[in-house]
Amino acid sequence: MGFQIIKPNTNINFIGIRRIAYIISLTVILAGLGSLLVKGGPQYGIDFAGGMIVQIKFDQQVDVDQLKSALGDTDLPGLVVQSFGQEDDYEFLVRTSASDIPSDTVRKRVSDALSSDLPGLGFEVQRLEMVGPKVGSDLRSKALEAVFYAVLIIAIYISGRFEQRWFAAIAMAAGLATGIYLLKLLGIPMAWLILAAMLITLGLCWFLKLSFALGAVIALVHDVLITVGVFSVLGKEFDLTTIAAVLTIIGYSLNDTIIVFDRIRENMKGRAREDFAATINASINQTLSRTILTSGTTLLVILCLWMFGGGVIHDFALALLVGIGTGTFSSIFVAAPILLSFGPGSSLDERKEVEATS
Repeated sequence: MGFQIIKPNTNINFIGIRRIAYIISLTVILAGLGSLLVKGGPQYGIDFAGGMIVQIKFDQQVDVDQLKSALGDTDLPGLVVQSFGQEDDYEFLVRTSASDIPSDTVRKRVSDALSSDLPGLGFEVQRLEMVGPKVGSDLRSKALEAVFYAVLIIAIYISGRFEQRWFAAIAMAAGLATGIYLLKLLGIPMAWLILAAMLITLGLCWFLKLSFALGAVIALVHDVLITVGVFSVLGKEFDLTTIAAVLTIIGYSLNDTIIVFDRIRENMKGRAREDFAATINASINQTLSRTILTSGTTLLVILCLWMFGGGVIHDFALALLVGIGTGTFSSIFVAAPILLSFGPGSSLDERKEVEATS
């Protein structure tokens, strides 16, 4: 018999320790939200905040403070200097909030300041990117919308797929559209509008007793909040690459959740309502081997990408590393327990009626 990571008769009481998992998740989320409040919100990259970024490569080690001092006379507003890539790459990113200065002028100011204040050091300006404030604001709004609509479509899909309640799912979408339309008339900023839309989605899932969708959406929100919180605590910037990572995390986390939910749905057939907690626990244990193997191999690849992929994709890999690990955790300790907390209720009863008539 071959080696097995998880034995077939494994019976870990995941449901029994769900409250401990809730405390861990809540602590991490609150730490992230606290960091966001202290820092006045996420630290947006040039994609969202607008401005200019200059990537410089030196031929030997340069201290960040030396570089800041050398660039102090360039008169570029909001100047930020940070190391980029591996330690022996000798690369730095210089960011400025200036968006009304020609790029050639910025390049010349930076080059002249470095040549004057750091003589004898060879350097090369490898990249210079510029994004206007209006474009940055539009990109930020579109990115938030992309995350929200991804979660909404997932809620609709889960409701129809697992509960056979397409009408209720459509009603949820219609109610959300109405709520968003009314909020738009009040001129609420996009960030608050998306937050309100997410809360409305959760409220409608609860009101319509779409327990599978509610568990999936809460798990996805949990994963996104933790990823954003970790980035805030570590002082990482949010840009389009980070949003791409967040959308990838949503898709991956949903895949894990669907595997568990699908097994729960199969095991629900013929079981009494009182056995629902045992059914969920058995389903998690039955899919545990697949979950660990899939997540483990994915995380191994992302870890290599984070360590050796270079500075350009470093933050992208970090977001995936945090998000996929959190997504695996939430599928077991958030999505399934939420399903237990809000069921078996009317949605489960309706599910049995559908199975009885099919």
